[in-house]
Formats: sequence, structure tokens, C-alpha cells
Amino acid sequence: MKVSSIRWALPAAILAIVLSASGRAEDADKPDFTKQALQAKIAYCKTCHGVSGQGFHGSTPIPRLAGQQVEYIENQLKAFIERRRDNKYMYGVSHVLSPSMQAALAKHFSELNPKPLGGAPRELVATGKKIYEEGLPDAQVPPCASCHGPEAKGNGAFPRLAGQLDDYILRKLLNWSKERGQDPANPDTSAIMEPIAHGLKESQISAVAAYLNHLE
Repeated sequence: MKVSSIRWALPAAILAIVLSASGRAEDADKPDFTKQALQAKIAYCKTCHGVSGQGFHGSTPIPRLAGQQVEYIENQLKAFIERRRDNKYMYGVSHVLSPSMQAALAKHFSELNPKPLGGAPRELVATGKKIYEEGLPDAQVPPCASCHGPEAKGNGAFPRLAGQLDDYILRKLLNWSKERGQDPANPDTSAIMEPIAHGLKESQISAVAAYLNHLE
């Protein structure tokens, strides 16, 4: 082959490799499901989490997903799949979801914004607001707002708490170490919460939960 031919062949080969890699990346980003399949999964989620993702009060409180941070939902689905977070229902639900389906479900619920279900004792709200905004320095509990935001709407991996069911928050914080962090060698952002959950008394958790429950 002539030198001039090689000179032209090399850029062409490099371009072909780049375009091929680009095509593979685009294929990876493409959804591997139909619109009908996504709607079916959304409907399935809503049988427990409510028609607008607002949560459900029952013998086992089921959390609000509406308005939740996309990154947080995806992280928690992965935690269920990898059994880093224990829940007898959610492993079965989540481990069959492809990454692109997880992302699509997270996006759908993040865009919902129904009114909070409410119901928490309003007489606890003022105390809960103080703890949320100021923390408990004597117990080495930082302000909740420092991670979850002044309006409790979350940020990235830090979840939205505004409008969350108070009984769900209470149950999760009281049983934190029994459900979260089941693989200490592979922690996620939620590991920050373990010492905080242990540093709060049940009455203090109830107050914070009541305050958050009434936020929109």
C-alpha cells in the first residue's frame, strides 16, 4: 500500500472506531422497553404507593415517591437489588427492572406533585421544625436541612422528605440498622444517617416526622 493510501486509511479507520463506540453508547442509552411496558410498571408501583405516588397509610406504611429525587430513587432500587437494603417486597419488585426502566420510573415519580396525605399531630410540628433546622448539638445530630435542604425537597442522592408519611419516617429511623447498610463493605450515601438515627429519641423522631409530613 502506498504511503498516501495509508495516510488516508488511518483517519478513516479511527473515525469508524469513534462512530462505532458512539453508536454503542447511544444504544446503551436507548430504553429497552415499550411505552406500554413502562405504563404497566407505573401502574404496578401505584398499587402500593398510591395513584399519584403520594404514599399509603396501612399496617405497613408505604412511602411517598412523588417529587422524590431521581438519583435517590435509582440508588435505592440498586440497594434493594444488591440486598444492601432489606425489604421483603422490594427485592422482588426491583431485581427484574433494567437500568433504563429504573431511570424511567424514577423520572416519572419525580415529576408528580400531589398534596401530602398529612395526618401527623400538628402539636409536634413546631418542635420538629426546630430540630430539622437547628439539629441537636448535645446529641451530635446536625440540622436535617444541611443535607435535605431548607424546604426538605432533597438534592441528588439526598432524598426529599417534604410530604413524606410520618409513620414511615418513624419506622425507618427506629429500625435503620435492621434495614439499611446490610453490606458494610459497600456503603452508600444513606450510611451518613446511621449515627443520626441512633442519636434521636423516638419522641424527637415523631416531632421531625410530623413537621415533614405537613410540608408541600
